[in-house]
Amino acid sequence: MPTELEELVEFLHHGNTQIRQIACEHLVGYSASNAAIFKKDQLGPITDLKLLVRDYTPIAKNALTILINLSSSQDEEVLKTLAEDDAFLITLLKKVTNPKDPNAGLTSQLLANLSKSPSLERLLKIELPVAPVSTSTASAPQSPIALNQLLDLFRSDTNADTNTDPDAHFDYLSYVLANLSAAHASIRSFLLTRQAYDGIVPLSKIVVFTTHASLIRRRGVASTLKNNEVRILPYLLLPLMGNEEYSAEETDEMLVELQLLPEDKQREADEGVLVTLVETLLLLTTPREGRDVLRRSGVYPIIRMLHEKVASEQVREVYKEEEGGVKDREIEEVF
Repeated sequence: MPTELEELVEFLHHGNTQIRQIACEHLVGYSASNAAIFKKDQLGPITDLKLLVRDYTPIAKNALTILINLSSSQDEEVLKTLAEDDAFLITLLKKVTNPKDPNAGLTSQLLANLSKSPSLERLLKIELPVAPVSTSTASAPQSPIALNQLLDLFRSDTNADTNTDPDAHFDYLSYVLANLSAAHASIRSFLLTRQAYDGIVPLSKIVVFTTHASLIRRRGVASTLKNNEVRILPYLLLPLMGNEEYSAEETDEMLVELQLLPEDKQREADEGVLVTLVETLLLLTTPREGRDVLRRSGVYPIIRMLHEKVASEQVREVYKEEEGGVKDREIEEVF
């Protein structure tokens, strides 16, 4: 005989909307402590919940909450069936990029959980319809790449939109970036690559949130920077370096990848690229952790040599303008 709880799970695919709503509402409380009931019949209830995220708003809200609880556990089977389902992932991406969806906050939280799966690296390849992120950014450049759209949502203040639920924030998207950048070199490379559609380096879109009011956002961004700074520094610094020699002490402080470069090593010739790289390094000095990493990595001698060897007013101006506004001596010690 099935238990009352097992019978309740069966109502998730009932044809009557009110019955589905009641079942979903009552099951929320069991999803954190009794996950096994949702794995019956070869994960049949989870399949039902995937469909319910597209149901009426109250039902979708409860379905998302249940899936968040289930995916928060260490159950690899649940994570796999959610994260590797292309159709379901597209559904979530369309929901979170819909400025009028009242469950956007919950959807972004579920995406954060799913980003623990290696399969979410495909956010770099998935393309979505290009649509205005919000009324305030309708004229802004748009990218069809899913990860670009998530980044733009993250940095846009769509909470202020009168058509959007005040709770439909995108703070949890910072954990998507943190999880993905920790696991995938392709994501770390993406964060450093100027995007053609808006001419911006993605990393610069998130560094500014290290002092944001939202603790969730600050933690996610801090984790992303922690995951990326040491790993991305070689990509930032190598193009700034030529075949110059440094003292033994300076060389020892540098990252291994930057030591003993070949005699024919050429510095990046394009001024625009050099400017972008220096600007990105300066952004990394925003949080104290970033300054500490740069200092330990022997960045100063490389920047000093760059300004000695590159006769580019454009590059020099970036440093000069930043230096003129710097009040924190710690930043001056790095640069």
